[in-house]
Amino acid sequence: MQYTHSSDSFMDPAKTTCIEDLRRLAEKRVPRMFYQYADSGSWTESTYRANEADFQHILFRQRVAVDMSVRNLATTMLGEAVSMPVALAPTGFTGMQHADGEMHAAMAAKKAGVPFTLSTMSICSIEDIARHTGVPFWFQLYVRKDREFARKLIDRAKVAGCSALVVTLDLQVLGQRHNDVRNGLSAPPRLTLRNIANMMTKPRWCLGMLGTKRHGFGNVMGHAAGVRTLRDASDWVSSQHDPSFNWDDIAWIRERWGGKLILKGILDAEDALLAVKAGADAIVVSNHGGRQLDGAPSTISMLPKIAAAVGDAVEVHLDGGIRSGQDVLRAIALGAKGTYIGRAFLYGLGAGGEAGVTRALEIIRKELEVTMGLCGRTDIRDVDRRILAENPF
Repeated sequence: MQYTHSSDSFMDPAKTTCIEDLRRLAEKRVPRMFYQYADSGSWTESTYRANEADFQHILFRQRVAVDMSVRNLATTMLGEAVSMPVALAPTGFTGMQHADGEMHAAMAAKKAGVPFTLSTMSICSIEDIARHTGVPFWFQLYVRKDREFARKLIDRAKVAGCSALVVTLDLQVLGQRHNDVRNGLSAPPRLTLRNIANMMTKPRWCLGMLGTKRHGFGNVMGHAAGVRTLRDASDWVSSQHDPSFNWDDIAWIRERWGGKLILKGILDAEDALLAVKAGADAIVVSNHGGRQLDGAPSTISMLPKIAAAVGDAVEVHLDGGIRSGQDVLRAIALGAKGTYIGRAFLYGLGAGGEAGVTRALEIIRKELEVTMGLCGRTDIRDVDRRILAENPF
């Protein structure tokens, strides 16, 4: 999305006017390997770019002379009250965008009244988030070759009081992300001359990392068999992708978990119906942010067909490419019950920690509220295709 943004000289996240401002500030403050981990896709990055660009083909109907003095964004996602239909998506390495990043993001979500989703590949652990926030959050599960580790993760999420389990389906093998290969991505960072030189230009980030003990994968170290050191964790993670993972595995996950189940990574109507059959309470229309199958369609372009296929059988959510409150509104109009932001909140986190994530959510909320009103709607629960100028897909 193209914006008119403020000068490169701004350094205060509170003065940012849009998500693009936060992105540019994060790029200045976060070491290259971690910034590019968040802000890139696989192979040619065509799907990564399409996720964002395809939103711009969806035009609104401008309506006038509607009393919009009172507007409501509050709704529910998976039965939970939310201040707006937005959740923070599970993102790996979040604690490398900013020291203790998952805890900062979770606190910003708590204050904003939206769900926070912790990734299996987080730097802060499930227990860290539970102790720090004191409220239920969602936990995202990667099923690895080590099924016992997955079972223990599910049990830990239950003990921590997580209110939903998000199972990611589209990472059986890892899509090649060229920037990660070039940068030698690792947690903690691999200390090459190039990486050291780059980190020296990010003093705020370095000071933050010196002030925390959390530098590795908190959900893995000391929990996976034989994983005690950072080197152990790195080797374990790279060897644990499981190409054999399939729909049959959802049954034992559902039984072990026993609570609300979200299946993430749906990009095809047939798979959406299989997810319903597998017992999902919600599905997330997602292509992993364009980080897996390059050349796949954007999520927003597939949303209408998937929503039509499942009807009311399951709650439909969407992630991928959301950079504004207007994008949230477009997704709701096309059939999503809720949306997830990943990069948008990571830009805020990299730009200014908890305050930056709070600012990202404030920006999205304001854009959503204003745009909804200008489309002639005053309640997010009344938004449907009729706010759009034409059928885009």
